[in-house]
Amino acid sequence: MRKKLGKDDKARDTKGTLRRLWIYLSKMKGLLYLVILMVIVSSAASLLGPFMVGRAIDDFIVTKDASGIIVLLAGLVIVYILHSASVWFQNYWMIGVAQDTVYRLRKDLFHRLHLLSIPFFDKRKHGELMSRVTNDIDNVSNTLNSSFIQIISSVLTLGGTAVVMLWLSPLLTLITLTIVPLMVLGMKWITKRTGPLFRQYQHNIGELNGYIEETISGHSIIKTFSREETAIDEFQGKNKKLRAAAYWADTYSGFIPKLMNMLNNLSFAVIAGVGGILALNGMVTIGVIVIFAEYARQFTRPLNELANQYNTLLSAIAGAERVFQVIDEEEEARDEENAEEIHSLRGKIEFQNVHFSYGQDDSTLQDVSFCISPGETVALVGPTGAGKTTITNLLSRFYDHNQGRILIDGRDIETITRKSLRRQLGFVLQDSFLFQGTIMENIRYGRLHASDTEVVEAAKLANAHSFIEKMPKGYNSVLRNDGSGISQGQKQLLSIARAILSDPSILILDEATSSIDTITEMKIQDALKNLMKDRTSVVVAHRLNTIRQADQILVLDQGRIIEKGTHEELLKQKGFYHGLYHSQLKETS
Repeated sequence: MRKKLGKDDKARDTKGTLRRLWIYLSKMKGLLYLVILMVIVSSAASLLGPFMVGRAIDDFIVTKDASGIIVLLAGLVIVYILHSASVWFQNYWMIGVAQDTVYRLRKDLFHRLHLLSIPFFDKRKHGELMSRVTNDIDNVSNTLNSSFIQIISSVLTLGGTAVVMLWLSPLLTLITLTIVPLMVLGMKWITKRTGPLFRQYQHNIGELNGYIEETISGHSIIKTFSREETAIDEFQGKNKKLRAAAYWADTYSGFIPKLMNMLNNLSFAVIAGVGGILALNGMVTIGVIVIFAEYARQFTRPLNELANQYNTLLSAIAGAERVFQVIDEEEEARDEENAEEIHSLRGKIEFQNVHFSYGQDDSTLQDVSFCISPGETVALVGPTGAGKTTITNLLSRFYDHNQGRILIDGRDIETITRKSLRRQLGFVLQDSFLFQGTIMENIRYGRLHASDTEVVEAAKLANAHSFIEKMPKGYNSVLRNDGSGISQGQKQLLSIARAILSDPSILILDEATSSIDTITEMKIQDALKNLMKDRTSVVVAHRLNTIRQADQILVLDQGRIIEKGTHEELLKQKGFYHGLYHSQLKETS
């Protein structure tokens, strides 16, 4: 069973996350092996340099052999050039490996987002999900670029240094290694505290991004209700949490280099003191003491780097796990085994004793039954929360009903593939959404292979052609994000043009004329008549004067259909609809 995203996500499966990251890394296995080879070469060169200097002291400087010193200098130049070249190549190739890895990780994440169901997005902040696509993956990228090489290099340097030190002087090696337990204990104490802090830091970033996205999207509402100070205060609260987590994470991780420097200096002092005594007694040479002094630094530096990279790695693992949590989310339910594709519909819709609940404790629809004939226009009316939009969500299979049957043209919708079903549905919603791009591209989104002529014809039927022609570049005018720069009514006309172009068999309208001025509403109503002609239409209506001509009106209350009939029939019944209609007339009079 796949793990569900929770509010307080933390990295709980470090080994599993590393194993999955390795699967992505292994796609570039050849280049990765070259990187490791270069790390081996650079580590060997870094060990060879101090060893050659120590040998030069004993073999050439003490004996005053000038020619030997010259040969040694030439050898050192070659070693350090080799070291520099290998470091350059390993960094260059590792960048390629890291970028290819995060490219595929980001691609898989974005692909998964488009396979997830509508309920998944309804329950989560969009900004927090955006943080996983951006911040968390960038965190993985930065860590791969820096930490991977550092970790391998540190391990190789530690191993190589220990071997050479043991070969030169087991006694001095033993004395040098007495510092290591202190380092391990210190790092363990620090990393035990930094791990949870870095995980909390990643979580707080997601929370802050979610809030920023929410406030920017709703900036007009914030200003309308003069809630700027409230928004700023809430932001400050989340920002302080982020600052606190970052402060303590960086503070504790900052102890590591200080601790290492102190122990490194202590190690140098011990080697110099004990080595001097051993040299006076003829047990080691001066060159060996020099080698040990440098190797002691090389021995503690990898430990220092490993400790630092461990913190960075923890942060990246936390980010990677947050990414994998989304990738592991259950995608929208697969089509049933007997589901078939459809290419056209007559448009007959039947709900038979349908029950539905968004959660375990509430019941949104209860025993809902009705029938819509092909080409009919049916309006759904009722108070907020009555279940009107839920019916359209069930019809489009954004949600699946709990009990009962939903039929289209006599076929259970569960025997129709979701994708082919939705191709036959056209949506014009209260809040129309337009992408950043040209007007032509936004209308063509209804049918991507439509010609320019077909797009223009759809715009004419939607009464959008005249205002489009008046724009600076006509159909090639670029709309900003979500169509800002044009009116709400013009957005709706473009949405209707998009729906006309898609040529759906069934049309779903969710109060498409809400909050529109009278003149624009007349244009939209005229465009909707063109769109609804010869199509089955389901209209979610809040303004009852817009649905007088509906063939059938279903009145819902608390998840049940309490009245059915035409506008005139329902008024004659003097029931719930009668009261609702006349209360609206009073409000507008």
